Amino acid sequence: MKTLQLGHSDLTISNLGLGCMGMSDFYGAADDARSIQLIHHAIDVGLNFLDTADMYGPHTNERLVGRAVEGRRDRVVLATKFGIERRPDGGFLGINGRPEYVRASCEGSLKRLNVDTIDLYYLHRVDPNTPIEDTVGAMAQLVQEGKVRAIGLSEAAPDILQRAHAVHPISALQTEYSLWSRDPEDALLDLCAAQGTTFVAYSPLGRGFLTGQIRTPDDLDPDDYRRSNPRFMGDNFQRNLQLVDAVRDLAAQRGCTAAQLALAWVISRSDHIVPIPGTTKLHRLQENIAALDIQLSSDDLAALDAILPPGAAVGDRYASR
Repeated sequence: MKTLQLGHSDLTISNLGLGCMGMSDFYGAADDARSIQLIHHAIDVGLNFLDTADMYGPHTNERLVGRAVEGRRDRVVLATKFGIERRPDGGFLGINGRPEYVRASCEGSLKRLNVDTIDLYYLHRVDPNTPIEDTVGAMAQLVQEGKVRAIGLSEAAPDILQRAHAVHPISALQTEYSLWSRDPEDALLDLCAAQGTTFVAYSPLGRGFLTGQIRTPDDLDPDDYRRSNPRFMGDNFQRNLQLVDAVRDLAAQRGCTAAQLALAWVISRSDHIVPIPGTTKLHRLQENIAALDIQLSSDDLAALDAILPPGAAVGDRYASR
C-alpha cells in the first residue's frame, strides 16, 4: 500500500481511505458484523485511513468503528467530524461550530470510538454564525491537550481555509470530488497544495453512480437517501447514466472497471489527494484498492475530460433542505 504524510501532522496514511458512513446510515440496511469484517480486511492489507463522523447514525457509526479498531488502534489513522447536529431520530438540527460545542463533541466522539486521541478531527460544515477563528481556536486547544492530533475542515471555501490555517495548521480539507463533481479544481486543489494541506476526496465514485452498477432508482433500497438526491432523480438520472455508460465503455477498453477508472482519475490529479470511497462489500473494497495500480495515459485523461468536463453532471449535489 502506498502512503503519504497527512498534511502538517506526523501521521502516515494510505493513499486510499475507507469512508464508513454507509455502514450505518443513508444507504439502506446496516450489517455491523459484515462491516467490522470489512474494516479488519482493509487494515490487514494496509488501508489504514478510516473516516467517520458523529452525525452518521447519528453516533452509531463511531461506535461501530470503535469496535472494529479495538486491538488494532496502532494500525489505523482515525478521522471523525463534528458540527452537524441531529436529533436521536435522525432529524437535522443545524450547523454548530461554537467553541463549547467543539469540546463537548470531541469528548463524545472519544467515548464512542473508545480511544484516548482522535488522529484527525474535522469541522464537518462551517458554521456561518461562528467565526472560523473561534471554532479552529477551540480545535487547536484540543490538540494542545493531546485529545486530537491534527485538524481538518470539510466543505470549506478557499477564504475560510486560509483564515483557519492562519489560526492553526489545517492538515486536511475534505470535499466531494470526482469525475462528476469537479468544483474543487477552481481554487481548492491549488490552495491545498500551496499550504501543505492534504485534500481528502469524499464520494469519489459519485455516491456509487460512477460504478455503473446503478441502472435505475429501483436498484436503491427504499430508505436510501439517494432516491431524493437531484442527480438520481427523473430525467437527471437518465442523462447522468449516459455519461457513466461512456465511462464504462472507456474502462472496458482499458481492461478495468468504471469504478477503478474513476478512482484512478481522482488519484492522478495530484499527489496530495486521498480518495475515501465507502463500501459495505468486500469485493468492492478489493476492486477499489486495485485502482491504485492503474496508470492513466494522457489519452485516457483527455478522453475522460471529453466525457465529463467540469459541470457535465446534471443536478445539484444535494437536495435543498
